[in-house]
Amino acid sequence: MPDLRPVNELTSDDAKLEMASLVDTVTKANAAYYQNDAPDLSDADYDAAKRRLTELEVAFPDLKHTDTPTETVGAAPSEGFGKVKHSIAMLSLGNAFDDEDVVGFVTSIRKYLGMADEAPLKFTAEPKIDGLSLSLRYENGDLISAATRGDGSVGENVTANAHTISDIPNRIENAPELLEVRGEVYMSHVDFAELNARQAESGAKVFSNPRNAAAGSLRQLDPNVTRDRPLRFFAYAWGSLSAPLADTQMKAIERLASFGFSTNPLTKVCETPDALISHYRDIEQKRASLGYD
Repeated sequence: MPDLRPVNELTSDDAKLEMASLVDTVTKANAAYYQNDAPDLSDADYDAAKRRLTELEVAFPDLKHTDTPTETVGAAPSEGFGKVKHSIAMLSLGNAFDDEDVVGFVTSIRKYLGMADEAPLKFTAEPKIDGLSLSLRYENGDLISAATRGDGSVGENVTANAHTISDIPNRIENAPELLEVRGEVYMSHVDFAELNARQAESGAKVFSNPRNAAAGSLRQLDPNVTRDRPLRFFAYAWGSLSAPLADTQMKAIERLASFGFSTNPLTKVCETPDALISHYRDIEQKRASLGYD
């Protein structure tokens, strides 16, 4: 983004104009990313625009748009798919831009839980995979529905497509009667390169990056197209369930692995802000060699 004037130097009229422009920019970017699988704004520019809009909304709350994209998740489901209402909303992640933000996050959790500063507090830390969020609903061990995040409340029904992904079990054993598994559909770098080579050879669309390829492949109206695409899935969380998976996040992830789901091996338990930041630095160093975005 270009150099911007400090928020405290803006007049109400200045802020109103800039906020209108940013709302338009972020809203269009959300549609391009979540609905069209063709983002036209870099991640850094998107984050900067959304962060600036948030700052303006805090400074000028009377100018805040009722439909501001800072309070929405994803984008509305495509009309081409059936709709699935999430029993528990699929929310988006908050961002930390520096070490102080991580420390502040830990402090806020302690405050929320009413914990003393010296009381032990454990976190799980893991890579954020650049793919498409997916919710899988199992009843009595059988996969009965799969839905994208959509706008967080209502997603797209992609059940037939999910059945074609080898990383997603169609049946699991010894699971709660109701279990909603949440995770990320993605494409590895090697598979992405091979897919694009096949696409180019046949004169079909070539994808710009693995995330777009994964999202576009999962959100196909014809599941046979999805079947031919090399999609993968990491399970990392859950939504509705009839009985707890475990008494800690880490043990719950290990139980998801016992059902046959792929879970990320870089998931780690950390007990301090310094440990969280250290694990972030470690993943940062390994990032180029992980084989996925």
